Amino acid sequence: MKHRQQGFTLIELMIVATVIGILGALAYPSYAEYVRRGHRADARAGLLQAQQWLERAATATGAYPGSLPAALAWSGDNGKRYSIGFAAGNTAMAYTLAATPRGAQAGDRCGIYTLSHTGLRGANGKTSGQTGYDTDCWGK
Repeated sequence: MKHRQQGFTLIELMIVATVIGILGALAYPSYAEYVRRGHRADARAGLLQAQQWLERAATATGAYPGSLPAALAWSGDNGKRYSIGFAAGNTAMAYTLAATPRGAQAGDRCGIYTLSHTGLRGANGKTSGQTGYDTDCWGK
């Protein structure tokens, strides 16, 4: 009587493990970039929210406030990958907001996002219209 073997051979298991490893190596960078892009969108939305608050405050008082509330600065929120604050050179009549990456977002290709009182947007040290400005940073 012939005995039938059941199961997988070691070669078959190694082939499956190799295919899974290759697919994982290809998929992980795309997934990581997708997550970073989501955090970038969150930073841009935070800048716009802080800008709206500043404009409302300036309309009410006639001058831009010198500081942001903690809820808008995200200073105590560890779930956020950016912190929002003022860049250097702000006055009662002009400001530039900056979203600085922190934690796992540090080293991101878009770097520090900026937004001025005139609506001028910037990323990674460049503003729109300058050579080397990456339009994808504010576009995606």
